[in-house]
Amino acid sequence: MTLIREPAVAGQFYSGNAEELSTTVATLLEEAQEKNTPAPKALIVPHAGYIYSGPVAANAYARLRPYRSQYQRVILLGPCHRTPVRGLALSSADAYRMPMGDVPLDKAAITDLDIPGVRVFDAAHQDEHSLEVHLPFLHAVLGDFSVVPIVVGDASPELVSRVLDALWGGPETLIVISSDLSHYHKYDEARAIDAATCKAIEGFDAGQINHDMACGATPVAGLLIAARQRGMKVTTLDLRNSADTAGDGAFVVGYGAWMFV
Repeated sequence: MTLIREPAVAGQFYSGNAEELSTTVATLLEEAQEKNTPAPKALIVPHAGYIYSGPVAANAYARLRPYRSQYQRVILLGPCHRTPVRGLALSSADAYRMPMGDVPLDKAAITDLDIPGVRVFDAAHQDEHSLEVHLPFLHAVLGDFSVVPIVVGDASPELVSRVLDALWGGPETLIVISSDLSHYHKYDEARAIDAATCKAIEGFDAGQINHDMACGATPVAGLLIAARQRGMKVTTLDLRNSADTAGDGAFVVGYGAWMFV
């Protein structure tokens, strides 16, 4: 019997209609600031409704298009917003169901991931949007791929880094860290906070990022630790907020995109 994780935010964060969703994602990717860059090993990408963070996310995902045939698996980590999680939560599902079709999980990788603090906890995945919203973009740019979805809760960046080390793989494996930035500040204040976050990411300074700066601070910091140990390079692809895309400047949410090679 196939176990399916049903979509939680289709029709809210993105269209639940497959044709409409495909058109939206294609338009965002065509408008992205795509440049001739190396194949990313890892991305940090926002996870809000597409009307708000979609243009920023597209500027990251567009970098994958020239390397479509390279990637076979995506390690996808994001913070929990709904169900409290201790440690890191894996899924026992066989696939994530999305409007454009089912995305299979890499069951072998999940089964082999034997690290204290990491366990299967399906309740954390059931209503969580921070992972789900990336799948339409990944489907559009990669086509067929498998995913290892991981919800990051009350955990240390070092644990995240250890999990990334275990799943790192080769060129066939892409790592995506899901995080928005500052939440509900006035425009200028948000820009200042997000600029500090950007500086910390560019400096691989995991200790300077907290959850007031990024909801995905823990997985972001874990990636920074792993990337720094490997001598990787990071490029800031986009840094905006909801007032720049579709909202007003009274209380904004920040979004950023970064690429690691």
